[in-house]
Amino acid sequence: MGGVATRMIGGRSALDRPGVAAHTGVAYSTVNHWHRHRARFGFPAGFHHDGGEYFWLDDIETFHVAHLTAKRAELTKIDRRGDPHELVGSGTAAKILGYSSYRNLPKTLLERPDREEELQSGRIRRRWYRRTVWAFADARTGRQSTGRPPGATGPRKPHPYDGDSRLAAAAELLAEADDTASDRRGLGVKLARRLGISQRTAQRLLAAATINTLPPSSAGATGHA
Repeated sequence: MGGVATRMIGGRSALDRPGVAAHTGVAYSTVNHWHRHRARFGFPAGFHHDGGEYFWLDDIETFHVAHLTAKRAELTKIDRRGDPHELVGSGTAAKILGYSSYRNLPKTLLERPDREEELQSGRIRRRWYRRTVWAFADARTGRQSTGRPPGATGPRKPHPYDGDSRLAAAAELLAEADDTASDRRGLGVKLARRLGISQRTAQRLLAAATINTLPPSSAGATGHA
């Protein structure tokens, strides 16, 4: 475990708190949370040695396996019936995930619909393929929640549309357009019609595609000429 803070104490491997975080793949703050509420989580008691606080590695591994098992047990049962290529609305997506209402749909799923339509009322109708909802459910399993969307930690926060297959269409449309404000003004409308999404989402995709096509020095520039 290169880089993980471990020590051999009395012939047994021990971890300090940063080591526990690295070994279990969670944030340091999560380890503190586990320790603070160890009666609730069953987190092992630590001990002090040479002025530092440590936890036995085998105790941490036993705890982590039990913790992940409990987290999986909390997840709802997934309905895997139906055509994986069928588009479903928020109500059906909630039922697939075992939620009682569409209001319980996670933000990370709501931000990545396969199809999006802006209604006359201004509301957004989102739809997903069943296979997308199933993939989202599978991705939850065993994941240690930090209360934030995946990718929100670390030195760089990915754009919400990173990895979105629709970025290719946005980039293609940008490549077709002349590099003028007048020509680019209607790109959002064109992309929305091409993909069957709202103009707001189309503009966001175009913005993400623009960032992705900039060279590194330009993408990070903030000054003006």
